[in-house]
Order: sequence, then structure tokens, then C-alpha cells
Amino acid sequence: MPSSQDIAALLPFLLLVLGGLVLMLSEVFLTSGGRGYQSGLAIAFGVAAAVAVPFAPQRVLFGGQAVNDGCAGFVAVVVCVGLVLSALLGRGWLATRNMERGEYYALALFGASGMVLLGMATDLLVAFIAIEVMSLAVYSLAAYPRRGQRAPEAAFKYFILGSFASAVLLYGSALYYGATGSTQLSAMKGTGGGLLAGGLALVLVGLAFKVAAVPFHAWTPDVYEGAPTPVTAFMAAGVKAAAFAFLTRGVLAMVAGTPFAVGTELGGVLGLLAVLTMVVGNLFALPQRNVKRMLAYSSIAHAGYLLVGVIAASTPEARAQGLSAVLVYLAAYAFTVIGAFSVLAVLERKEPNPDASSGDAWDVSRFSGLASRRPWLAFAMAIFMLSLAGVPPTAGFVAKLSVFQAAASAKLWGLAVVGVLTSILGTYYYLRVVVAMYMRPAEVEEPSAAPATVVLAIAVAALVVVAVGFSPEPLAAWARAAVLRM
Repeated sequence: MPSSQDIAALLPFLLLVLGGLVLMLSEVFLTSGGRGYQSGLAIAFGVAAAVAVPFAPQRVLFGGQAVNDGCAGFVAVVVCVGLVLSALLGRGWLATRNMERGEYYALALFGASGMVLLGMATDLLVAFIAIEVMSLAVYSLAAYPRRGQRAPEAAFKYFILGSFASAVLLYGSALYYGATGSTQLSAMKGTGGGLLAGGLALVLVGLAFKVAAVPFHAWTPDVYEGAPTPVTAFMAAGVKAAAFAFLTRGVLAMVAGTPFAVGTELGGVLGLLAVLTMVVGNLFALPQRNVKRMLAYSSIAHAGYLLVGVIAASTPEARAQGLSAVLVYLAAYAFTVIGAFSVLAVLERKEPNPDASSGDAWDVSRFSGLASRRPWLAFAMAIFMLSLAGVPPTAGFVAKLSVFQAAASAKLWGLAVVGVLTSILGTYYYLRVVVAMYMRPAEVEEPSAAPATVVLAIAVAALVVVAVGFSPEPLAAWARAAVLRM
């Protein structure tokens, strides 16, 4: 039986589930067309869940199936903040399209609950349940618009490929259980053998799909482009944070436990994944004129940088530094990418044909002359692009610097060099958007005034990105404190 302390540690997860249930029930009994309160309810439950995160010493939950520690708390706050910002964005985006219905916010809350649970999981079955709760909600959100074909097509691709990845993960978990007699990550200690190696390899494949690591990235550009922009923002921030939290726990357990992982095999596989992800993500982003697809390939590249941090954390020399770097990167990326998609949502609002195969709704030409038409919007987008590129003084610079410093401390010179070079390469396509805003004449119609909730989301994200860039110590100190409680 779970104790009261176990239930208290799960309070953020329970609040998110409760919020989803409340919104579902309110939709059933709603008779009028007014649904403006629903985004407010989603935001309130998201804030309450973030506030309820227990910052206490590490506590093992449910006999070792989950843990309440610094990493779980940090990821829970990042997920809740991402939920709140995407709900602010969704409020304006959905209202202008007459799509605001309760199931949208309920699904977002259920998806966030799965992300929070995944950040706490130390058992493969609990992780699988959390991934499915998260994934089913995101699949549904991707197909949320009832008009057009682009969103259902993206959701179908995501569902088919995601289901295959989940099956691989589950089969890997079965092999793991056959080798160890347990599904808990701690069971790897002192065990080995080919059956365990095969199971862990399949689990790694399933997780690599969730974080969009190459070569398991093919779904990312199509899904990011086809899904509603608020959903894409939520997906880019929340799914990545939760999946990397569990991936990091798994890698640390492999390093601590199995003989085959202590040598070069695990490091070689993860290193190859990181290099391929950084190189392919940046190279494929270079020719993209569709800014939404460009941000999708950018997300792949950032998964590669995060993998560098995970690898650094698996070494004794840089365990704490690597873990804190990963947490800082997840927080910085969440604010930056949600802000960027929020600006993109403002510019796409007048697109007459969202199903156009050319993707004109998100072409870089829509940013042309934006500095003269909407100076504040152009300035915010410039901040987000510079942050994604890792240009100081932004949160993205702090995040990349922390990851590369951790790699250097772990003597992973090759990964650090590849990371720096690909970051320089990525600067080109990020600055292309900035150049279009400030140095090109306008080629499209004047964008409509952004809804107040979207303006708030953009302003909060921009302020945090700049504040962390100028004063990174509070975020870094929080990440270090979280690592100490793992």
C-alpha cells in the first residue's frame, strides 16, 4: 500500500490528472459556447502542480518503481511551465480559429501528467505507462483540428511510428526482465549477458525515438509541421524534457551496473548517436525555408547536444557537472522553443490555406520586414533565434556552454569539437530569420494584432531567456542543488 508520503510526492502528477478530469467533466455539462475559462483552469492546475513539487531529500516511491528527487522535481517544474506557456499560446490560437474546446486542455494536462511521471520513473514498466499516457495525449492533440488534412496526417504518422517505438521499448523491457528478474533500473547492478544487452539496446532505441535522435528522427519534421503550433511548442519542450530525464537515469544505471556498459560499447553507441544527431539535424535544417520544419530539424540537433551532456554525466569525472548541464539545457530550451513557436503562431494566423503542400504558412518570407511592421515581435524572435544558436547573452549560450564544459571535463574532446562546429553551422539558418526580419522588405500582409495571452507567453519566454543569459547563476545553482538530491 502506498504511504501518505508516497502520495504527497505524487501530488504534482495527481493535480494534473485532476485538472484533466475537471476539464473533461466541465465540457460534458457545458451548454453555452463560451469556453474562455478552460485555458484559465489549465493554467491554474499547471501552476498548482509546479508549486506542489516537493523539494525534499531523495525518496524512493512504491518499492523502487519511482523516485522523488532533484531531477524529478526539476523536470516537473519545466513540464508545468511548458504547459502554462503553451496554454497561453493555445488560448489565442484556438480562439481565432473557433476551435477552443475542453478536450484540448484536458489532453494537455493528461500529457503533462505522463511527462511528470516519466521524470520520476525508475522502473521500465512505470516508464512505459508514463510514455503511453504522454504519447496518446500528444497523438490526439496533433490531430486536434477537425478541418483540413495536414494535422490528421501528421498525427497518423506520429501514431504509427510511435506505436512501433513503444512496441520495441516494451519488448526490450521483456528481455530485460528475462535477464534480471526485475523491471527496475537498479536490477542492472552486478548482472550482464547477451539477453540483458539486447534488452537494453531495444529500450535505448525506443527512447531514442522519443528524443528524436538520429536515425530515429524521421517523424519529427512532418509532425512538427502538421500539428497545431501550440501543440508543437508543448511537444518540443515537454516531451524532450521528460524523455531525457528517463534516458539519463537509464544511462547512469547502465554505467553503474553492467559489465558490458562499463567499457566502450555504451559510450561508443551514445557517442555515435550524438554525433549523427548534431550533424544531421543541422545539415537538414540548412536548406529549409519553412521555419516550422527548420525548428523541427533544430530540435533534432539540440537532442544531440543534450546527448553530449548525458554522456558526460555517465563519466566519473563529470557526473554532477554533466547532470546539471542537462537540466540547465532542458529549461533554457523549453522557454526558447515555446517563445519561437509563439511568434510563429502570430504570423501564421492569416494563412488562408493551412493545408497547402508548399507550407507557405511558415515560409521565411513571412518574417520579411517584420522589424518595421511589428518591432517588438521581431525583437522577441531575434532573441529566440540567437538563443537557439547559442549566441551570448542568452539562455541558449549558457546551456550550450555548460554542456561543452561538461564534455571537456570528461575529456570528451571529439564530442565537444563536433558540438561547437555544428553550433557554428546552425548559426546560419537561425540568422537567416533575423536577416529577413531586419534587412528584407515586407513580402506578406500585415499580421493581425496578437491576442493578449500570446503576447504574455512571448514576453515571459523572452524575459527568461535574456535574464538567464545575463545572470545564469540562479538557474545553474538550482540545477546543481537538484543533482545533489539525486
